[in-house]
Amino acid sequence: MWKDLKALGKESVIYGLSTVVARLLNFLLLPFYTHYLVPGEYGAVSTLFAYIAFLNVLYQHGMDQAYMRFAADRKKDPGPVFSTAFWSLLGVSLAFSLAIHLGAAPLARWGGLGAAAAGMVRCSAWIMALDALATVAFADLRMDHRAWTYAGVKSLNIALNVFLNVLFLRGMRLGPAGVFWASLLSSLATLALLAPVFAARLRARFSGALYPELARFGLPLIPAGLGAMAIQVIDRPILLAMTDEATVGIYQANYRLGIFMMLLVSMFDQAWRPFYLQRADAPDSRRLLGRVLTYFLAGSLWATLALSLFIPDIVRLQVHGRSLIHPAYWSGLGVVPVVLAGYVFYGAYINFMASVTLAKRTDILAWITALGAAVNVAVNLALIPRWGMMGAAWATFAAYAATAAALYLAGRKVYPIPYENGRVAALLLAFAAAGAAAWRLSGAGVGARLAVLLLAPILLWAAGFLTDEERAGLGRLFRA
Repeated sequence: MWKDLKALGKESVIYGLSTVVARLLNFLLLPFYTHYLVPGEYGAVSTLFAYIAFLNVLYQHGMDQAYMRFAADRKKDPGPVFSTAFWSLLGVSLAFSLAIHLGAAPLARWGGLGAAAAGMVRCSAWIMALDALATVAFADLRMDHRAWTYAGVKSLNIALNVFLNVLFLRGMRLGPAGVFWASLLSSLATLALLAPVFAARLRARFSGALYPELARFGLPLIPAGLGAMAIQVIDRPILLAMTDEATVGIYQANYRLGIFMMLLVSMFDQAWRPFYLQRADAPDSRRLLGRVLTYFLAGSLWATLALSLFIPDIVRLQVHGRSLIHPAYWSGLGVVPVVLAGYVFYGAYINFMASVTLAKRTDILAWITALGAAVNVAVNLALIPRWGMMGAAWATFAAYAATAAALYLAGRKVYPIPYENGRVAALLLAFAAAGAAAWRLSGAGVGARLAVLLLAPILLWAAGFLTDEERAGLGRLFRA
């Protein structure tokens, strides 16, 4: 078990390095946007990217996940699977992007952005097409455990995106349109960097026998993906409809401060899916998968507590005489702890994905994400009129919690994994106590907050949380 956990940890770190570098470079755009775009402009950009997130699910139609699932069964010759998935992605992407390009002006009006945003809509159409074509190549890198190549391409993409944003917004004064031109050129460069993968795998053939199998696995992921995207981004259009673009801009800027927790979840996710797919038949694999959840929650809960305690200090840091986030956006800082906690439940949801994926019951995800989307919309509609952007944050939290709970219950029926429920409960109780102390000490000095940060680990240690096996395993891990 410890050998496998060490392998998962190693790949998580490598993927994490790429994710950290990429996201931190991208994070640099947040203070940049807050200083070069007024809240209303940033709100429009955020809303359009929310629509992109929804449409990406249709563009990709589950082909990247289908490729990973069926390539695992064809380790010696995954080429036919790769080619069939790619040609499907190309056909769908061309059809959708042409339709969006031709209808950009009315689509912009219907989206609440105004006809003046038509140019940004056209750019978005081709950004989605290029990104969809890259997904199967990135999936191949993950299945081949080429984590460093994956990391390099992702990092170069974001570095170029940051550079072009600075050039277009600060240098050429293109305004919000510059954000989308930067993304389009970055996506094109990424596809070029992935050319060696296409050269090795892609063939001019489409398997009519294989495609129905890929479609049966991938297409049920569309409603699931739409539901997942609804949970993540539907609050922006609703908030725009019920408030204004400036409120959306402030909310989005503070929501993106949750990047630190998103990094932890993303780096785990990139390594987790190949990990459980390739170890499904190993002896004692289910116990191993159950143990991973315990460790993930321990790390993510502690990170959430740490960030919640110190995020107000982070945003006020001065860099060349400017705060990290423009003061015009500070009024939304209260959403950050709620967003961070929501990501913990999203990480649990990713853990529970192992059950339905290994059982080939991805159809279940459609119902679960539909539940999460319904919870999100309902809570948004109920709370935004009362609490504004805080209502939107709590809606996202409630949706992630609902989907995690529903997927856990569904997974127990189709592919039971023995999660360590007692230890998970101990983690939740310990960190709930620490969170309550943090809330009571809001505005306290650094020393008091550091003491709160140590409270949960001390409580767990005193309760004998670590087993003898874990103590021995940790000793071997640090000696290796």
